Amino acid sequence: MTPVQPMATAMPAEITVTVGPVAHGGHCVARHEGRVIFVRHALPGEVVKIRLTEHEDGASFWRADTIEVLEASADRVPHFWAEADALAAARRGQQPVGGAEFGHISRPGQRRLKEAVLREQLARLAGIDADWIEAREGVLDDGVEDVDAGGTEEQRAGLGWRTRAAFAVSPAGKLGMHAHRSTRIVPVDGMPLAVDGINNLRLSELDLTGISRIEVAAPANGSVPLVLLAPAEELGPKAAGLALKRVGNAIKNASAERGQAVSVASWNPETGAIEVLAGRGWVSETAAGHEFRVTGAGFWQIHRNAPAVLTGAALDFLSDGGFLAAGAGVADLYAGAGLFTAPLADAVGATGTVLSVEGAAGTSKDARKNLHAAGQVQIQLGKVERVLAAARRSFDAVVLDPPRAGAGKPVVRQLLATGPRAIAYVSCDPASFARDLGYFRNAGWELAALRAFDLYPHTHHLETVALLTPRETA
Repeated sequence: MTPVQPMATAMPAEITVTVGPVAHGGHCVARHEGRVIFVRHALPGEVVKIRLTEHEDGASFWRADTIEVLEASADRVPHFWAEADALAAARRGQQPVGGAEFGHISRPGQRRLKEAVLREQLARLAGIDADWIEAREGVLDDGVEDVDAGGTEEQRAGLGWRTRAAFAVSPAGKLGMHAHRSTRIVPVDGMPLAVDGINNLRLSELDLTGISRIEVAAPANGSVPLVLLAPAEELGPKAAGLALKRVGNAIKNASAERGQAVSVASWNPETGAIEVLAGRGWVSETAAGHEFRVTGAGFWQIHRNAPAVLTGAALDFLSDGGFLAAGAGVADLYAGAGLFTAPLADAVGATGTVLSVEGAAGTSKDARKNLHAAGQVQIQLGKVERVLAAARRSFDAVVLDPPRAGAGKPVVRQLLATGPRAIAYVSCDPASFARDLGYFRNAGWELAALRAFDLYPHTHHLETVALLTPRETA
């Protein structure tokens, strides 16, 4: 017998709600007849008309998008990007693209909301409430810090900061981006959050037929950008090869006509494998007085100021606390291409040691090239908890920079077994950071210092750097 499928609740497509507090994930919480609704593109306290986008009867919550503002917050501003503007998209009967979900909020308002989310996650997942934070010097003393204040007018407005950007390609071969939580592709002329090195490629002017995804890396130091092309999945090997060659040549020739250099490579998003079509398959990044080679889609901080901001905060915490000095033994976990490893090696000198651990083979290979001259650095490829277990050594200090999912309990447990004196935890997600901080606190460690940075303007994301120490020395 064919099972009966649950029917969607007979709800009107559009309803009016009063918006409640901000929540993690880029939305605010509203309620309608007892039902929780996660509303995007609204602000706390506003009265808005929303369109339900997900409202199955059995769901624990619904999702909705703002389509009209009836009573606006003082922090609401005109959106800077038409394709990402929910109100403009609603007037067109469409959904906005993702990637600028806070673009309708003033820059100070964005930072206040991000701080509210961080504080809520710390209280709920780590047991650190507002009174504890206020009583603790060095914990969020400056709220969520603006890293663009000293930039150009465009940069102070939160634009032109992304050195990496990902695009889709429409069925008509036009550059585009996906509407939020949708497979629909919205054509775009460019990406206002991206640095000039990305937008100056003018990919929207080209016929990109046969390509499904494009990723662009344009280093903030002005070195040659890299364009990665993923062929459409439905194409056979021969047709994919022809499409890659045609589009690759178009990008190269168009850039050459403008006097610009560019590298182009085919790219398999599943394996990360690349094949150079023009130029080289890597970009050259600069940070902390070092040059870094980053291959293909290898990880690198995307805000133009992020490498300097994050290495400065993490190493300052460790140095000022007396945990990082010449001759020390330290570890860089989830080390990537060596962003933190290189300045750590400088700090401990030739008499110290640095264990650099990375799980991605291509990125670990980059680290070996970037740090080949640093004899005090040992680079290990593998899962962090396994490498730590096999290393059987202790550390004076550790930099822990996990992916968005966080480190997790097994890594925290194995890391603490090595007996470090201090840990600088770098995080891009307040929920996974707060969860991991709870594990550390349960094991007798404490939050000694915490800074937060607005390294993702016009989005709900933020970056934090924390100093963790054993409780008796905190």
